[in-house]
Amino acid sequence: LPVLEDSGGVVGVLSMSDLVSFMKADDERRGTFPLGLTPDEVEARQKALANEEALAGGLQLGRQDLVRSAFVVGAASIGALLLQGGFLHDHEFAAMTAIFAFGYVGIVFEEIFEFNKGAVGLLMAVALWVIYAGTASANGDSSLLAEATHQLSDKVSEVSEVIFFLLGAMSIVEVVDAHEGFKVVTDRITTNNKRSLLWVLSGISFVMSGILDNLTTTIVMVSLLRKLFPDPEDRKLFGSMVVIAANAGGAWTPIGDVTTTMLWINGQVTALPTMVNLVLPSIVSTVISAAAMAPMVPDVEAETLGVPRKDGSGSPAAATAELAPRGQLVFGTGVAGLLSVPLFKALTGLPPYLGMLSALGVLWALTDAIHAGEEERDSLRVPTALSKIDTSGVLFFLGILLAIGALDSAGVLGNVATFLDSNLPSQQLVATVIGFASAVVDNVPLVAASMGMYDLSTYPPDSELWQLIAFCAGTGGSLLVIGSAAGVALMGLEKVDFIWYLRRISVPALAGYVGGVGTYLALHPSAMRGFLAPLGL
Repeated sequence: LPVLEDSGGVVGVLSMSDLVSFMKADDERRGTFPLGLTPDEVEARQKALANEEALAGGLQLGRQDLVRSAFVVGAASIGALLLQGGFLHDHEFAAMTAIFAFGYVGIVFEEIFEFNKGAVGLLMAVALWVIYAGTASANGDSSLLAEATHQLSDKVSEVSEVIFFLLGAMSIVEVVDAHEGFKVVTDRITTNNKRSLLWVLSGISFVMSGILDNLTTTIVMVSLLRKLFPDPEDRKLFGSMVVIAANAGGAWTPIGDVTTTMLWINGQVTALPTMVNLVLPSIVSTVISAAAMAPMVPDVEAETLGVPRKDGSGSPAAATAELAPRGQLVFGTGVAGLLSVPLFKALTGLPPYLGMLSALGVLWALTDAIHAGEEERDSLRVPTALSKIDTSGVLFFLGILLAIGALDSAGVLGNVATFLDSNLPSQQLVATVIGFASAVVDNVPLVAASMGMYDLSTYPPDSELWQLIAFCAGTGGSLLVIGSAAGVALMGLEKVDFIWYLRRISVPALAGYVGGVGTYLALHPSAMRGFLAPLGL
């Protein structure tokens, strides 16, 4: 059956056998829904059926729910009592490290425990801050508690900037997607070969991240992947490569990654030397990772991809008419808004999230203007886009960043950095290990700690130490999915779990990381000597 637009154009086809199979399966599982129901009516029916199924479960289901509820309440009560105990506050560092490790395990094995990682992240963040603030209060010095509260406010402010930035970028992408704006990109991808697409999308992600940043690039590219790949497993694989390419692409420019931006703002690096010295290691890192992942992708033509075939054939998604001028306008405005964020920061000195929110405001006003009087087009407006955002993913992001903030405020991460500096024989090794550590915890406090450990009089701006730290902190986060903002965004957007990423992606990411570090050292003989000398080579 053809699927038609209001104007009569064909937007796709629908298999009658698939439709009948779906209706039969739906009838068997939920009961018959009359055709013609509105989405709200369908949702109401689903809620009513869920309640009927719960009633049909009878006493056995009620007992099961009671036992599970008692377990959750009991665990929460025990946790609350322990957090108020003197032992945890007397051993603050050990207690906070253990809670972070425990929460990390919960996130890693989310699929086994069946607890959403958002809930685990929020509980972990609250527990860490309770211990930190409770330790300050237990000392009897009100000024310590006030300082802990002030630090919490500062961390909430920092995290909120990231959250608002994320919400703004995701909303812009959703609005552009609603207007089919990404046809501008997909119509120019003329290959259906999956392995070729891996290289094409890696290159796009790398370049885009250097202009925007790795987080925005990942959000945009995941939306594009949803147009290209109907199979969630394909999107996970390609999305993971997007994260690797975006992190590598962001490491070599001052605006592409937050850690490079920190070093740039504080004077450890300047723009042009950093770009010149890090661009080749970043390219090598991306190429090696893509080459390592290529065998995972079949070198075949895929009929289901949403891109046109060279012979004019292809999937139904590719058979749509050309993009309307209205869609082109929304796409151009959205992309211009994203590109304006670094310029906004450079011109005003204000945080990037304000630039992102201003871009969203402009796009919001534009879509309201062009759809004025079109009540049937409400799905194309910003409020609908906001309703589609993965709130659980955003809350997970909030929880994990606040948890890292608690470790940073307590000095745990600073102690880690100091330990590395005291026990590793060269600064080049320290920078390399910081990259590995950033795969587990946020790279921002680690880089901030390193900035405090090394004096600019000893290591002047654009020295090899600072450039290597910028590269390692930016690309090392790709080793684990939780190690970078881009990876965490992918977890929320495409439900990529920790174990899947560890098994399939971490080795190619590691190969790229080692290759990039090796390339930088090969280009700088003095840094190579400093790296090899402690190893006796």
